[in-house]
Amino acid sequence: MGFFQRLKEGLKKTSSSIANVFRATEITDDFYDELEETLIEADMGYETTERVIEDLKKQVKEQRLKSAEMTKDLVMNNLRDQMSVDESAYDFEDRKSVVFVIGVNGVGKTTSIGKLAAKYKAKGKKVLIAAGDTFRAGAVEQIRTWANRAGVELIAQGEGGDPSAVVFDAVSAAKARGTDILLIDTAGRLHNKKNLMDELGKMRRIISREYPEAYVESLIVLDGSTGQNALEQARQFSNVTEINGIILTKLDGTAKGGIAVAIEAELNVPVKYIGVGEKVDDMERFDPDQYISALFSGFSMPSDVERIVESDYSDDDDERREEENV
Repeated sequence: MGFFQRLKEGLKKTSSSIANVFRATEITDDFYDELEETLIEADMGYETTERVIEDLKKQVKEQRLKSAEMTKDLVMNNLRDQMSVDESAYDFEDRKSVVFVIGVNGVGKTTSIGKLAAKYKAKGKKVLIAAGDTFRAGAVEQIRTWANRAGVELIAQGEGGDPSAVVFDAVSAAKARGTDILLIDTAGRLHNKKNLMDELGKMRRIISREYPEAYVESLIVLDGSTGQNALEQARQFSNVTEINGIILTKLDGTAKGGIAVAIEAELNVPVKYIGVGEKVDDMERFDPDQYISALFSGFSMPSDVERIVESDYSDDDDERREEENV
């Protein structure tokens, strides 16, 4: 099963609910109310939903639309307008970079680090992981397992050690070994644990002092199945530390899906990666077009369109594509 198909499966419940709304025959107040309720229930958030509904009402009036089904593409485009990931968002992948990966316990942070390490290594990058979560029992061994799975080196100390010391050792190793990307695992930080936030600040100061030439990227991992709680976590973290992007995990059937829209629209922080499973290759760059297509896949997207979104074709398949389109 390709990545788009897995994403589609993960968002099936939400896409079915959305599709039901547009089966209404006429554009009435009831249609708008049902659409609003569905989008909010999909975790798109009140503010984002209100913007989408207001824009839709203006467009319906301007274009004199009568059928609810005719508004589907308008809603999809309005949602895409709430989301954008500039290509420069991934510039750090091609620079000497230190990537902090933060987030509360249980969101899939360590797993995400392993997947990122594997992705970067597959691109020919020299990757190093720092086991900076020395507080949680078993965290060091867990990240060691993922480092081995990804085939990259790990810098670690014993459980209960000083995470800043781990970062110092990792920076020294990265410079000596010509590492391209240093991934730093951090303790599960809740916004009300000031001491842990102070530790994160200490780590960043070590990077600034010991590795000033490195670009510093900060990614927060959020569990897509927790909905508005994920949005609140991102909001609280952004109040105390810079966040450059979001890794959205666990889009596996329990997630409602709209949270990706809400996060980008309300916090102006782009979702950069999404995960749809536990395997090392179950993570991809976030593609808003692909994501919105998955959210609206309850309309039974034609198989040829689905294949194009899935990018199943290789460069040598042009002739087959033409035959199938005919």
